[in-house]
Amino acid sequence: MDTSLAADIVGSYIALVYLTPFIGGLVADRYLGYRRSIFLGGSLMALGYFLLSIPNSGSLLYVALASVIIGNGFFKPNISTLLGNIYNAEQLKPKKDIAYNIFYMGINIGAFMCNFVAAYLRNNYTWGYAFFAAGAGMVLSMIWFATGQKHIKHADVIKPVQKEDMAFSKIILYVFIPAIIAGTIGWMIPGNLIGSDSNDAFIFACVPIIIFYFSVWYRCNAFDKKRIGTLLTLFGVAIIFWNIYNQNATSLTIWADTYTKRETPAAVEKVLKPFGFLQIINTKPKDVAVLDEQFRAKADADGKVITHQGIDPYFQNLPKDQWPAEGQDLKLVSTEIYQSVNPFWIIVLTPVIVGLFGWLRARGKEPSTPGKFAWGTIIAGLSSLIMVVACLSTNVYHDKVSSAWIVASYGVFTISELFMSPVGLSLVSKVAPRRFTALMMGGWFITTSLGGKIAGIMTGFWDKFDNKAIFFAISAIAAIIAGLALFPLTKRLNKVVVEATASND
Repeated sequence: MDTSLAADIVGSYIALVYLTPFIGGLVADRYLGYRRSIFLGGSLMALGYFLLSIPNSGSLLYVALASVIIGNGFFKPNISTLLGNIYNAEQLKPKKDIAYNIFYMGINIGAFMCNFVAAYLRNNYTWGYAFFAAGAGMVLSMIWFATGQKHIKHADVIKPVQKEDMAFSKIILYVFIPAIIAGTIGWMIPGNLIGSDSNDAFIFACVPIIIFYFSVWYRCNAFDKKRIGTLLTLFGVAIIFWNIYNQNATSLTIWADTYTKRETPAAVEKVLKPFGFLQIINTKPKDVAVLDEQFRAKADADGKVITHQGIDPYFQNLPKDQWPAEGQDLKLVSTEIYQSVNPFWIIVLTPVIVGLFGWLRARGKEPSTPGKFAWGTIIAGLSSLIMVVACLSTNVYHDKVSSAWIVASYGVFTISELFMSPVGLSLVSKVAPRRFTALMMGGWFITTSLGGKIAGIMTGFWDKFDNKAIFFAISAIAAIIAGLALFPLTKRLNKVVVEATASND
């Protein structure tokens, strides 16, 4: 696939994986409850990964991705909501932020480990084994969850629907059906408004869902309206943050693979080689895509990428004096490993950031939750600014850049993530009216969905940016401006957060 198509699929997958929690959260709130939804979601995700492990499966790829997408919709918002319900007990409320930080740490330990597993299985066997391992891990997690039911079943409480709440049948009529119709219109529009049919369809389909959330806000009583209005304001800022976050699966993966110097230092090689984490390349001709001088794949009249017998694309912007001698290999850090840099920083920096907030709290100077959002968005913009400097440090089409740039960018971004992401989950649990908790948790994940799709849309235009610095500068400027714009609102927003936290409704 060329960069545009690959980015389109990845962006659509990320977007849908975070859009379905809207539906899964709503169904759990009204009908299934949280534990049953988690079991259903985990089972569908495991099935999807097992289907992905089947080699040369063609269109089955999309069935597998759909299974993961739907499964995640039932799993992700409801396990977060269940945790929040546990910490709604009066004696546990003060510890809710810390609980979500521990929860987030658990997620990222898995996110750190999985890429080493994937690299080992991909390098030594095939991609199929890596996906099968993901499915097996999901099965084990469901078994673990089942054994701990006595500790959590008391928190699986469905709040009754209130008279001002929209009936589920009306939600289908006024939200789902319009979303399907709008998405279909977006897909069928001649030409493309935003780069591809799937981009147009997704953005069109989101419009009825966004309108639905504003209708929930409009129908609520005065206090609940303030609570949901506060969440919607912070959700809008979070979309820009998640755009930068989801570039790890799109533009930053391309950057690591194509523009980063990945040769393994001798000391590191001794550690990685026994585990099969190294990618081995050499100058022997093999079937590769035909690339121009800016790494853009050339396509035939039907849009298919043209291939030929040539050297590995890694050598295209590596000076010849750094090529291996004929008959020898170059040992590279597998691109997958760079996906572990972000969770590595989270594991390292979580105690630091939690300790910093504790130190500030003891002195009465801890930023409010909206203040953390503002600072987090600005810091996310600074992480993109590092990539701007990396782009300007050399001509990336002729020379590769040090891994230090992407590692530093991930490190700065991780600070912003720890300001916002776990706090965001806790914020929804605190501020949302109890009967809307999972629905608003789904709204939080919709911000990730939109951010992921925007990241995919932007990366779809990656090849059109001759100067990659401009690509990263767009995200940097947007995030810094959004963070600065939020600061004047933080005092008023925090007043609602405090009042909502004290409420039992």
